[in-house]
Amino acid sequence: MDIPSRYEPGKAESKWYKYWIDNGFFKSIPDEREPYTIVIPPPNVTGVLHMGHMLNNTIQDVLVRRARMQGKNACWVPGTDHASIATEAKVVAKLKAEGIEKRDLSRDEFLKHAWEWTHKHGGIILEQLKRLGASCDWDRTLFTMDEKRYDSVIKVFVDLYNKGLIYRGVRMVNWDPQAMTAVSDEEVIYTEEKSKLYYVRYKIVGEDGYVTVATTRPETILGDTAVCAHPDDERYQHLKGKKVIVPMVNREVPFIFDSYVDPEFGTGCLKITPAHDVNDYEIGIRHKLPTIDVFNDNGTMSLAAGLFIGVDRFKAKILAEKELQKIGSLVKIEDYNNKIGRSERTNSVIEPRISLQWFLKMKNLSQPALEAVINDDIQIHPAKFKNLYRHWMENVRDWCISRQLWWGHRIPAWYYDNTEFVVAENISEALALAREKSGKSNLKESDLRQDEDVLDTWFSSWLWPIAAFDGINNPENKDIEYYYPTNDLITAPEILFFWVARMIISGYEYRGQKPFSNVYLTGLVRDQQRRKMSKSLGNSPDPLKLIEKYGADGVRVGMLLCSPAGNDLLYEDSLPEQGRNFANKIWNAFRLVKSWQIDDNIKQPASSEIAVKWMNEVLKKSIDEIDTNFNKFRISEALMTAYRLFWDEFSGWYLEIVKPEYQKPVDRITFDATISIFDKLLRVIHPFMPFITEEIWQYILERKDGESIMITIMPVPEQFNNKMIAGFESVKETISAVRTVRKDKNIPNKENIDLLIHSEMDSYNVEFLPVINKLCNLSGVSFVSEKIEGAASFMVGTIEYFIPLNGNLDVEGELTKIRADLDYNRGFLASVMKKLENKRFVENAPASVLELERKKKSDAELKIKSLEERIEELKSL
Repeated sequence: MDIPSRYEPGKAESKWYKYWIDNGFFKSIPDEREPYTIVIPPPNVTGVLHMGHMLNNTIQDVLVRRARMQGKNACWVPGTDHASIATEAKVVAKLKAEGIEKRDLSRDEFLKHAWEWTHKHGGIILEQLKRLGASCDWDRTLFTMDEKRYDSVIKVFVDLYNKGLIYRGVRMVNWDPQAMTAVSDEEVIYTEEKSKLYYVRYKIVGEDGYVTVATTRPETILGDTAVCAHPDDERYQHLKGKKVIVPMVNREVPFIFDSYVDPEFGTGCLKITPAHDVNDYEIGIRHKLPTIDVFNDNGTMSLAAGLFIGVDRFKAKILAEKELQKIGSLVKIEDYNNKIGRSERTNSVIEPRISLQWFLKMKNLSQPALEAVINDDIQIHPAKFKNLYRHWMENVRDWCISRQLWWGHRIPAWYYDNTEFVVAENISEALALAREKSGKSNLKESDLRQDEDVLDTWFSSWLWPIAAFDGINNPENKDIEYYYPTNDLITAPEILFFWVARMIISGYEYRGQKPFSNVYLTGLVRDQQRRKMSKSLGNSPDPLKLIEKYGADGVRVGMLLCSPAGNDLLYEDSLPEQGRNFANKIWNAFRLVKSWQIDDNIKQPASSEIAVKWMNEVLKKSIDEIDTNFNKFRISEALMTAYRLFWDEFSGWYLEIVKPEYQKPVDRITFDATISIFDKLLRVIHPFMPFITEEIWQYILERKDGESIMITIMPVPEQFNNKMIAGFESVKETISAVRTVRKDKNIPNKENIDLLIHSEMDSYNVEFLPVINKLCNLSGVSFVSEKIEGAASFMVGTIEYFIPLNGNLDVEGELTKIRADLDYNRGFLASVMKKLENKRFVENAPASVLELERKKKSDAELKIKSLEERIEELKSL
């Protein structure tokens, strides 16, 4: 078989991905096997592949491929999210570039453009995931606004409304002036920012005096309807029942008292703007104050403001400062650090506004979801996020679910008689309800007007694990009964509440059970300066270019090598480069093995026989470690175990032992054993590196069409011989020490040497001597009862070894080396004695730990004694 000298990732990736698709290896239908299910966190339909997607989807693919190889019916459901705010913004920008304004279009005309844009761009990110090797069941690809998912969302809204959990009301909401919609509390990110504190005078009506108020927002003075102090603040008691004049607009407003005010902040006097501050809003309700909304939807000043009409709010702040200075009302300005709320979607500064919105009552609805995580029915990895989850859920607020957009699931409420409304799944049901509720049997569909708002995007994605299998519309269908609950969810900590908690809530509400058993939270991908990767910073590499340069397997390994759950990954190009180097290492090892000529007539060497036994034990132990790591969601650690198994144990030691001498053949038994070991290694590595493992697996033995490594069975943990593995570690030390002596004494590797072992032959493990003999190029091995003069020496454990130097011993050099070894062992013994002399340690440590420490003590003492004796011998030469 003609094996290329170099592995070419690009060719292999396109070839094998097509082969997997053509053979239907990713497809899943319910059968008698145990299901393993993951639903993809649906990327925004606006999105293209970024580094966070690469990490998240690599982990998902590793878990899915591994489950498939464990004989489970693995189903990975792909899909995209309609992303109301982001998509509408993209479509508005596209239309603007074409000279079309959204306001000039009807809703239907705009939606036609939005659907066209979605059909054109919506599948890009899923196609990019294929380049990574994602083994999704592409026949199941979903979209949060496809027909079944759309109907599911509407059905749930109607159900929750009928249960009394959804209501419509006027509340203070977070308004995003850029997206021109309300957003939920969870979609507001607070950051510490440099600001200014303005001290402004308000004239007291009927007096010459003033009160001074400190504010960060002089532009909202135009909406003030009161000034307030704390009831116990003696400084302002004389103002009870008085009024003050709002500067710039000369409006008389009452001076009131409320315990909310902090007497220590600013002047202890607070301006009250109920329309634009959540706390002022609450004070306004308590004191029955009017509200004046000074902003338009887009953040410009409204007619109600009376000044700066149509001017952007930030420019209005500057104009307000100038006006206050001009009229003599500005006392002073101080620098001030302030917490500013920004929209998670647009980064626009949030404007608190009173608005008529739809809300979902969350307190009782969320209780089962809180208990599920607290009781570990659902486990979060890493567990440190459990307390954060608890805090959120114990302090949950009603969810503002309406958005002032056109793209999304339109709220299924129909109005008649101006303000009266009914909620129904469609207009015909709404008409029947409206006739019944109003008593007007002559109402027609044309008399009904559907609510203009759409639902928050999260209101569709919170149903994702259920809606993925059409479990809302058809709650007893085969798919939902088989695949739900799903197994694992891989996502990011920042959407633990946005998405994860809400999916758990809907799971208990609509299926009576959890939606998944494990939540694995990845960290953020950051640059070496710990900055979050972003286009604006220019610090985010193009994932597809990385795949072209390093290969998909190289990138996958690079992303996973240093990304333990919940910890940020500090990306640099050396990571995928390390992954590519590993792929090349596997390829070169494979080419080496396949280059050997086989002779069926030669006997297996003793060194190869023991190497095969040892390698199989190491393989069993590593498989057990990998399995344990996967069970604990230590996926990076599982990869590192596989990496070291191949690089160090198989390539570094096993192949060195069993490879035949130059231009000589290998025996059949060793070759077949090596191919068998290689096959197991490929299967262990396949979930991490699917392409190169498939390429080699197809080469390593003759395969039939339709066979693939991805549908073979993953090696399972077995009992392993720890004694043999530990024994071989001593062999490694011995071989390394002999090689060091050769190097230090300039003894060529081709030159045979003798190795003398200061030990009784009966008490020495001779099983590995053939390996030492071969790798050290020994002319012979002898056991001696006395120390050898004029020889280089070293110790492994408590056994001393000698290599005769035929009068060429550098006594001073040897003494220096032995003294350094002696110092190390004395230090080691001191650290062991510190533990054994600690009464608390001795009383509380398990018996096995104490036994190990005592063995360390006796071994160190023996070694020290031997080294001291050797020093005395060398001194006498």
